[in-house]
Amino acid sequence: MTEVAPRITPPLDELNRPFWTGGASGVLQITRCRSCRRWVFPLSATCPDCGGPTAYEATSGKGSVFTHTTNAHPYNPAVPLPYNISIVELVEQPGLRFITNVVDCPPEDVHVGLPVHVQFEQHGEVFVPVFVPDGNVRPAS
Repeated sequence: MTEVAPRITPPLDELNRPFWTGGASGVLQITRCRSCRRWVFPLSATCPDCGGPTAYEATSGKGSVFTHTTNAHPYNPAVPLPYNISIVELVEQPGLRFITNVVDCPPEDVHVGLPVHVQFEQHGEVFVPVFVPDGNVRPAS
């Protein structure tokens, strides 16, 4: 089983709960405008484009690395070094990006354009979305 690094998890609230708990069923859910159909992240109850209401919808969980860096500084001594910090762009919409980690891959193998898919790390009630290179499957944590 792959070692899961400790994480500081967010407090859950009405807006973010589906995002942080959707991994229990293996689904990355993000808010989407009911009017113009734009995916909205960071999460929001209203669309920044048209002002319409949003609702959670499942994504494919597929994307590619938009940019990345490797952290070698021990900010938290419990987190093994080095580790990758990436911005992944999901296939659902240009610009639909968020900060995450590409895991189960040496940091030096992460590159812009790397095809990835979502996996989840369970930390209590929270399921943190992380990404693995296509072809990799991470055991359930």
